[in-house]
Amino acid sequence: MHDLVIRNGFVVDGTGAARRIADVAVKDGIIVAVGSDVGAARRVIAADGLLVTPGFVDIHTHYDGQATWDPLLTPSSWHGVTTTVFGNCGVGFAPVHKKDVPYLINLMEGVEDIPESVLNEGVSFDWESFPDYLDSLAAMPRVVDIGAQVPHAALRFYVMGERGAEHAEVPSEAEIGRMGALLEESLAAGALGFSTSRTTKHRAKDGRLTPSLSAREPELFGLAAAMRRAGTGVLQVNSDFGPGEFEALSAAAKVAGRPLSVLLIQVNNAPDLWRHTLSQIHAARKAGIEANGQVGARCIGIVMGLETTMHPFAGHPAWLALDNLSPEARFRLLQTDADLRRRLVEDRPTDGATRWMADMLARVCPLGDRPDYEPDPKTQSIAAMAQARNQSPWALALDLMMAQGGKGLLMLPFENYAEGSLDVVREMIVDEATVMGVADGGAHVGVICDSSAPTYLLTHWARDRNRGERLPLEFLVRKQTRDTARSYGLNDRGVIAPGYRADLNVIDFDALRVLRPEVVYDLPAGGRRLIQKGQGYRHTFVAGVETLAGGEFTGARPGRLIRGPRKVA
Repeated sequence: MHDLVIRNGFVVDGTGAARRIADVAVKDGIIVAVGSDVGAARRVIAADGLLVTPGFVDIHTHYDGQATWDPLLTPSSWHGVTTTVFGNCGVGFAPVHKKDVPYLINLMEGVEDIPESVLNEGVSFDWESFPDYLDSLAAMPRVVDIGAQVPHAALRFYVMGERGAEHAEVPSEAEIGRMGALLEESLAAGALGFSTSRTTKHRAKDGRLTPSLSAREPELFGLAAAMRRAGTGVLQVNSDFGPGEFEALSAAAKVAGRPLSVLLIQVNNAPDLWRHTLSQIHAARKAGIEANGQVGARCIGIVMGLETTMHPFAGHPAWLALDNLSPEARFRLLQTDADLRRRLVEDRPTDGATRWMADMLARVCPLGDRPDYEPDPKTQSIAAMAQARNQSPWALALDLMMAQGGKGLLMLPFENYAEGSLDVVREMIVDEATVMGVADGGAHVGVICDSSAPTYLLTHWARDRNRGERLPLEFLVRKQTRDTARSYGLNDRGVIAPGYRADLNVIDFDALRVLRPEVVYDLPAGGRRLIQKGQGYRHTFVAGVETLAGGEFTGARPGRLIRGPRKVA
């Protein structure tokens, strides 16, 4: 007898094949049959009219710290994610000498906007080596499977000391050898890859650029040679892709003999650069290098409200004077003090940040109860709405944020939105050389909450889009399941077929949607973060064990640490 049968659902199996009505039978955490009349089971779920998909695989998160204290890994687990990979962009927490913990926290706070107080209280740092870190992660049962990568910054600092924090410092041959040996050891212990950052967007909280920014070819190739010796792992990169950059990275991937996975994002100051990088990815693939671009499901949206890190008045002296007040006290003061509101709107500073925000109000849009991540700036931006109402855009922005008891939100489409629509994102998604990534779960907790991307991918692109072409549901499921899993060698999941892990979602597609983001204070030390829940997930299973039912956690924690690639049983 089977443990579980999901009966009569619309199975979208992760391969891209057309949906079909079928039963899915599970035993001992593995799918054992897909079809009709699969037999009896201890538990049967009637899935008539519902979608049955593989669990979603999110390969780009930053739960390096959160995974050590939080077995739930929200927001990702609210959105059908059953496997998540972190340690991206060259930042993380191992290997580490105890004395160097403050630097790694400073770097993570600066690069990924996770507060120092949260990391100091939440992360135990009861490890030194990366294998020890993996062992610490493996000790906690959780609701999703997790995988970790070795971060370049931590590795460099561990071997080079304070010199390693300065990207212009060149490691000696012996130091490169030591880094390589530690990387090889970490991959052998189960790390899923090695990540590095080569973008000037990444700075420590103290302002220093990321340590791996300008690592020269001897360092890159030395680490790549370690990957070749280990025979496993993905080379994951976040880069600005200046002249010669992709050539150096693809050469390193060739030395490693391992897949190369790079972030592919449209940036406003070079809106066509991503297309050039994508053409280089295709050329590398033709040359025999396994390469892909990690792309997003929507624009990278900066969320703005009275309780977020960034909003139109965040640098205003009158606002800064309220810094010692609680959010509730600030809101009450805004409600009652007309002069404070007037000063915020009319007495604006003349600094560069204020001028930049003034320009951005032509792109910032309200983020309502049914969040619209493809607004038309010509009609829906704060500037356009204010002009139509003959109102100051600053006054309108303040009014909108004060709505709903001070919980009103705005959204600035920061990247992937240079043309004012998601046409460029569609172009990225449909390319055969891309995989879904960039959701950044666990990071940028005060400004961005894009970890709902799997839910948005299905709803917006298959059902709801009205400003351009949509995409087939089956194709989108494949992009977030089989394709993401295989990009990290996780070949035992991402497909509904006999022999694969029973990581499954049962979804009411008509009801599926992302809910409005909200600010909560549930991190260690009372830290603040943005969260965003989903609606429409009837059941989520990890290895055949139900982890969420009707969007609520069941209490089961079957998730585990993944060590290295997995094959179909």
